[in-house]
Amino acid sequence: MNGDSPFAAFMDDYFAECDEHLATIRRLLLDLETSVGADRPVSPSVLEELFRSFHSIKGISGMVELRAAEMLAHHMESYLRVLRERDSRLTATGIDALVAGVDALERTIAAHRHGQAAPAIERVVAQLEGVVPAATAGSGGAAKPASDRASWRVTFAPTAALLARGINVDSVRTRLREAGQIVSAAPKIAGGTVAFEFYVAGEIDEATIARWRADDIAVEPVTEEALPADAVPEADGADATGRLAPSHVVRVDLTRLDELMRIIGDLVISRARLEDALAAVERRVPPVEWRAVQEHNQTIERQLRDLREGLMRVRLVPVGEIFRRMPFVVRDLARTYDKRVSLQIRGQETEIDKFLIERMMDPILHLVRNAVSHGIETPSERAAAGKPEGATLSLAAASVGDTVVLEVADDGRGVDAVAVAARARAMGIDVPDGVLDAHTLLDLICAPGFSTREETDRASGRGVGLAVVKTTIEDLNGRLSLETAPAEGTRFVIELPLTLSITDALIAHVGDRTFAVPQGNVREVIEVDPATVREIEQHEIAPFRGGSLPILRLGRVFGIEARARRALHVFVVGVGQDAVGIAVDQVSGQREIVVRSMADSLVKATGIAGATDLGDGRAVLILNLPELARHVRRKGEAATR
Repeated sequence: MNGDSPFAAFMDDYFAECDEHLATIRRLLLDLETSVGADRPVSPSVLEELFRSFHSIKGISGMVELRAAEMLAHHMESYLRVLRERDSRLTATGIDALVAGVDALERTIAAHRHGQAAPAIERVVAQLEGVVPAATAGSGGAAKPASDRASWRVTFAPTAALLARGINVDSVRTRLREAGQIVSAAPKIAGGTVAFEFYVAGEIDEATIARWRADDIAVEPVTEEALPADAVPEADGADATGRLAPSHVVRVDLTRLDELMRIIGDLVISRARLEDALAAVERRVPPVEWRAVQEHNQTIERQLRDLREGLMRVRLVPVGEIFRRMPFVVRDLARTYDKRVSLQIRGQETEIDKFLIERMMDPILHLVRNAVSHGIETPSERAAAGKPEGATLSLAAASVGDTVVLEVADDGRGVDAVAVAARARAMGIDVPDGVLDAHTLLDLICAPGFSTREETDRASGRGVGLAVVKTTIEDLNGRLSLETAPAEGTRFVIELPLTLSITDALIAHVGDRTFAVPQGNVREVIEVDPATVREIEQHEIAPFRGGSLPILRLGRVFGIEARARRALHVFVVGVGQDAVGIAVDQVSGQREIVVRSMADSLVKATGIAGATDLGDGRAVLILNLPELARHVRRKGEAATR
């Protein structure tokens, strides 16, 4: 099939709309689960929104002839209709069926998107069919379907006096929804005034009718035949005419935003070239005229930065897109391993580039699975250790400058350093003697093929997971770190750049070479007198804030002959005992750069994140300071063994 055909474009819209509805469904299922076992009906607004999402997926799946997705959505819609119309109680079996159905629906749509074989859905369909009769029986016949319940015509004509008392069309609609189901709403013009006419299905008692009439809300019973022929249940978010209000949201293909970002990147390079050209002619232009040129140049720079930041904001999406999937993963794994796990989520409104969201979905999933299957103990083990039987797993996100920090933490058994060392030695991995620090421990458990389990299961593989996690994060110019303590728990911290395309950088020089240093990686820049640098066991340190700072001369790393200077310029990376200084000959200024990542593993080098063009046509390497800092720490640790 031609990828540029109208049908291909329609399929793109189909998948995008399914993604939106599935995101809504995952969010609402979490709200729905709180109603399990409660002696009250499920929230009507939650049921309505879920019903609409499944109904929409069913309709558009039928249009593209994806029958498996259409069937799954239909069965879940049927169960929700029973819950809604028969005032039934939601059971644990029912929520399990919905979760299984949504998982099968996602996998079915994903398989169609990638041209793969559709998963089997017979078992899930049977599970969904099984809960519908149970829900019907569970209602006890006390409530009637909407078609069998009484119908009412409610008319409301706004007046200044009523508005002054806070009685308006929105408050009236709220009353009606609490009393029953709005099946039709429309404005009417009578005698030169505007009134709103609602048809409501439900059992409304005389006391409620009396209160409404006291507020000039007319109520009269009508027969089923008197309902408008096109009456349909009113959806949340409908305006006073019954039509859905505009969402003010436009879907844009990510590749189009990538192309816009590329164009802006070209503009950044062109502006850098203009800056260099202006510097070359400055002395030839009279000061008065030069001032006007500089003002125009600065205006263009400011407008270009605003344009870049505006496009970046368009690309940013809440990290909740990742986190919303995890409650169902944790729920399923906890049941598989017979564990009790409470999931806490913080900072899901933190925004990150859409590209990073897509790349980080699997790493976060691996860490969550690893925490439940390896880190968290069974209830009996926790009780024996004096812990609450229920464990806590937390996901957190926060923005720190131009960096996003993601955390996956549990209060389980922690990483067993002795077991890790023994397993690594058995696999032929070089393991240092003595107590393993967090950096070495992380390197070992992230080694390809490493696993402390002899057999695989549904959640844990053969050591592939953490190796993939670390590789993916480093490919994104990020950093993975580990904090763990025996019997207290484990905490993985992921630091990622907010975006990968354009960033502010400091320009550094070593000998005749120029480098760009992303500003977000630098804690501060200091000057160090070369005479104060001391060498201890083949490692250099310099005095820093009452202590010492390990120094790595960039020229020695890359084999560049440095120039003798009065002072070294040092980039400080990290904090506290993890602080490291990367020394260069000179820092000449700050520039906005376009990041060109090196995706080919054959051209990757330690400490290099990519390349950029500063405007003079030469490729300038972008330094990966966190990786260089880790190189210094590893050398220091090796020297102390």
